[in-house]
Parts: sequence; C-alpha cells; structure tokens
Amino acid sequence: MSILPALLCLGLSLGQKTHLQAGNVLKPTIWAEPGSIVSSRKSVTIWCQGTREAQEYHLYNEDMNTPFDTQKALEPRDKAKFFREQIIAGRYHCKYLSPTGWSEHSDPLELVVTGIYYSKPSLSALPSPVVTSGGTVTLQCGSWKKFDRFILTKEGENRLSQTLDSQQHPSGQVQALFPVGPVIPSDRWTFRCYGYFRKYPQEWSHPSDPLELLVSGGSGKPSLLTQQGRIVASGQNLTLQCRSDISYDRFVLSKEGTQDLPQSTVLQPQAGLSQANFPLGTVNSTHRSQYRCYGGHSLSSEWSGPSDPLDILVAEDSEDWPLHNSEKGQQSGLQWYWNILIGVWVALILLLSLLLCLLRHQHENKGRTSDAAMKDPQPGEVELDPQAAASAAPQDVTYTQLNHLALRQETSIPPSSPSEKPPDEPSVYAALAVH
Repeated sequence: MSILPALLCLGLSLGQKTHLQAGNVLKPTIWAEPGSIVSSRKSVTIWCQGTREAQEYHLYNEDMNTPFDTQKALEPRDKAKFFREQIIAGRYHCKYLSPTGWSEHSDPLELVVTGIYYSKPSLSALPSPVVTSGGTVTLQCGSWKKFDRFILTKEGENRLSQTLDSQQHPSGQVQALFPVGPVIPSDRWTFRCYGYFRKYPQEWSHPSDPLELLVSGGSGKPSLLTQQGRIVASGQNLTLQCRSDISYDRFVLSKEGTQDLPQSTVLQPQAGLSQANFPLGTVNSTHRSQYRCYGGHSLSSEWSGPSDPLDILVAEDSEDWPLHNSEKGQQSGLQWYWNILIGVWVALILLLSLLLCLLRHQHENKGRTSDAAMKDPQPGEVELDPQAAASAAPQDVTYTQLNHLALRQETSIPPSSPSEKPPDEPSVYAALAVH
C-alpha cells in the first residue's frame, strides 16, 4: 500500500515540472487602453499578461534593444501594467520572467499616435452619404498635404480599416478612394480617415471629421414642407418641417450637394404623429438647393425612405435656378407679361421722342420765316421817297454843314488868280442827333 502514494507523489511532481517547462514556451499577450490608436495629447496604458508564475514583465520598443520599461507582476501575478503619459509611436512587445526562465516575446502591438501633423484630411461620400440598404458607396479622403498613404477607419464594434496609396488629383490635392459596401442597416456606418508618410507608418495626421452614412429604404417616407413657400426672399428666416404619420423619434435633413446630415428634436403634436423643425437661418444664395428628410427609430440604424424633394428658390437669383414644370409655367407667363410691358413703354418713349422732334422742327421753321420777313422785305414794301418816310414819322434832327473846301486835300490845284472865285460847291449836311 505504501508504493501507491509514492507513485502518486511522483506523478504530481512530474506534472508540475512538465507544466513549468511548458510555461517557458508560452508567450504573453499585449494590448493598449483605451486603444492602439492614441492622440498625441493623451496618455496610454499598455498591458502584458502571462502566467501566475510570472515575476517580472519587460516592455520593449522594436527600435530599442534594451527594455523600454520594467514592471513587477500584479496580483494574481499574471499581468503587468505599463502607464505612459507621453507615448512614442511604434511597435511594442513584451515578455515575462518566471522561475523557469524567460518567456517568448508577445505578438507585436502597433501603437499609432495621431495628431503628429497638424493638417487633417477631409472625408466625403460619393455621390452622397445617403445610401439605400444593400447599396455601395465610395468614400473620398483627400488633403493638401502630400501624404503618401491614407487609412480609413470605421467606428463601432465591428471596427475595420483600409489603407490605400494616395493619388494626385487635378486640383492639386492628394486623395484615395475607398469602396464601401454592401451597406446594411444592422450596423452603424461612421468613418474617419487619416494621412501618413510611408517612412513613418505609426505617425498619423489629425483625424478627419466623422462621416456617418445614412442607410435608407425602411418604413414609410415622411413629408417635407415650409410655411414660407418654395420661393423665399433673400433676408427672410427659413424653417423646414419634416412630418410623418408614423411615430418616428428622430428626423434628419439632407441637402443636395452637401455631406452634412443635421438631426433635430422630434415633436409629437398628436398621438401617432411626429414632426421636427429645421431652422436654416437667414436666407441667402447658399440656401437654394433641393432638400429631403428621413425618419428613423433610435433602436434601429435604418432610416425611412426619402421624402419627396423640396426645391428652395431664393428670389434674388431666380433666373439661374431650375424650376418644376408648374413653376416654369408661372415664371414664363410672368416673363411674357414683363416683356409686353417693357415693349409698350419703349414704344411710348419712342413716340413721345418723335413728337417732340416734330414740334421742335415746326417751331424752328416758323422762327426762320419770321426772321426772313423782317430782314428781307418785298420790293413793294420799300419806301422810295425819303421825305415821305420822314413825314410819316416826324422827328427832330440836328444837322451840321460840312465845308467841302476844308475837306479837300492840300495837294489840290489852287485857283489861277486871287480874284477868281472858287466854283460853287454843293452844301453837304450830316445828321448829328435824332430827337
């Protein structure tokens, strides 16, 4: 009977030894909290987990031969915590020391630090962030900074990432086009993208603004309307209202040509009805567009079908905006009316101008006729007898007698003898004044 306990003790001893020897080949696991993608302004905690026989844990950076950090095992001695206030981007691994020796290295942990480059890329959906259930979409990540590569990340439980080389765009930007789909409503579809250089693959730019895809095609579509009407004057306040006879608890507004999908608080004016107001502020030329709205439930990521499109026209630029047929008819009728009115005014102005020219010409002709009558009298009207003219208009006249001899020049011939009288000369009178 004493042999059996001895064999049992021998078996237990061999089993423990075998377990310790096997522990030498067991490699630890490594992970980071809150994640392997960390902002440059945030701290990170790296965990290394081995076995309960571990005594000490070492953390290594791939670019360093010596341990990056060393920590004692925490109870129950199966893991260690490495807290870093400022982390260095790179690849990390860890190992632990046990009574039987050192373990293998863990699989590498790629720790990415974002915000290394101030410039952040832009992310947009082509052709629109609204996607029907089961459809596909292309996400465009672009930047003016000449990044070598772009990476697309998806937020949520089923996180995934895609990496593509950048391509030159004619605008001067670099970009990458990521195909996404098929898109199903059972998941959240929120994305961000980053840019980086191939030489430093763990140093990324700031993240782009988040882009959320709207998966439509569910229950009944809502209605979209506005109290101001489709044609709105510039400077007015514009509010769009999305309503439905289905009890939606959220609505979203879509504007053609933009990536924004604003949501609004839902009101329930009556049981079974729901509506939401979207104030768009003071109207200007940027508000002219085509709008749609969608309804959804908080417990589902699927949205309703789109409402009928609502075209908003700003009055100041109505000539440049495509209208519906009814509005085109109204505008064409109004344009025809204005054309007729303008034509009538032009005709009246021309007629008045012509009449004024005729009157002026006639007045000038009359003036010329009267002047000619005063300056050029007819032969029968000329008075030939000066005495008759004088008697007809008696006037006091002062005369002076001119000495004809005094008016002669000194070179004239003198008389032949002193006794000879000069010949009789006619008297000449000159009128000095008329009274």
